Amino acid sequence: MTGTLIETEDRREYRATRRRDLAVDIGMALATILAALAIGFLVMLATGKDPIRAYEVMLTGPLDRSFRVGRWLEDATTLTLLGLSVAIPFRARQISLGAESQLYAGALAAGAVAIFLPLPPVAAVIVPMVAAAGAGAGMGLVPGSMKARLGANEIVATLMLNAIVVRVYDYLVNGPLKEPGSSAVHSKSIQDDAALTPLTDWFGTPMGRANVGFGVMLLTAVALWLLLTRTPLGYRIRMTGSNPGFAEYGGIKVPRVIEWSFVIGGAVAGLAGAHLVQGVYGRLEPGLAGSLAFEGIVVALLARNNPLVVVVAGLFYSYLRAGGDIMEQQTDVGTEIVVVIQAVIVLLVTAQALPDLLKRRLARRQVGVR
Repeated sequence: MTGTLIETEDRREYRATRRRDLAVDIGMALATILAALAIGFLVMLATGKDPIRAYEVMLTGPLDRSFRVGRWLEDATTLTLLGLSVAIPFRARQISLGAESQLYAGALAAGAVAIFLPLPPVAAVIVPMVAAAGAGAGMGLVPGSMKARLGANEIVATLMLNAIVVRVYDYLVNGPLKEPGSSAVHSKSIQDDAALTPLTDWFGTPMGRANVGFGVMLLTAVALWLLLTRTPLGYRIRMTGSNPGFAEYGGIKVPRVIEWSFVIGGAVAGLAGAHLVQGVYGRLEPGLAGSLAFEGIVVALLARNNPLVVVVAGLFYSYLRAGGDIMEQQTDVGTEIVVVIQAVIVLLVTAQALPDLLKRRLARRQVGVR
């Protein structure tokens, strides 16, 4: 009986700690964004611009019209999925920069299935997304295995794989997959049954290109959070990220955990590619993701690699991007100020990581002295 009471108390304390950590992560992300906005305000003031008018447009513009809300949600879906894709390897202390290759591989797989494979209505949506997740996972497995089995540097491996996959993608879209007779460079459109259902406002009007991929993104974030906090694999990933030596001593097969972290992250990035093909563009196009793959890294760092907080950070970050475009159209302030805000966010996130890094190094030195 006493053992049961102690176990129940431990569970309550664990859940309370998790809630506190979640609140702290959300608070840190919001505080970082607010601090960056304040610095942006001072920069505009110093350059003789009207920061009040600019911020009014930037912060209210994305909610002004239905299609603008849709543009925000569309961007947030892709950006958050990419943030989630790198957050998992980061939790295992692996610096993965391969979201771009994984996204393009997923886009190719989803596009090929959605264009050329006739399927029943429901399967026509699900099968391309599964194919995209599988292709992204495969692209994640390559650098993951190189790091786990061969000791290769994951930064170099993922960056080089990005270059290879993007070039292959461009070749296929410009060549074998290019729509015959079209002067523009893109593939044929996907089948109608394979398109993701558009989101609509209260009056039934489509909200631009926003689609049910937004719901898929939310479910993915919850699934990854449950994976990290409620499963043995999630425990192994967290332990590997906290202390690989201790994890190995405790019986955890660290190389296998590293591989799994890359595979899971790659699958999520592949879903981002499927979202772009099936929900946004409806076909394969050059430059599908732009710089979103690397901005997803900023979102993950801003959220401190917590999947639930990645959603909050992705929504805020994409809101700034959408507001910046509107601000440039309606005021004399260009989108450069948004770049400044983004740069400040990166600097502040780095500053948050420095104390933890110093503490870890100090602890190692103390252990070495003893």
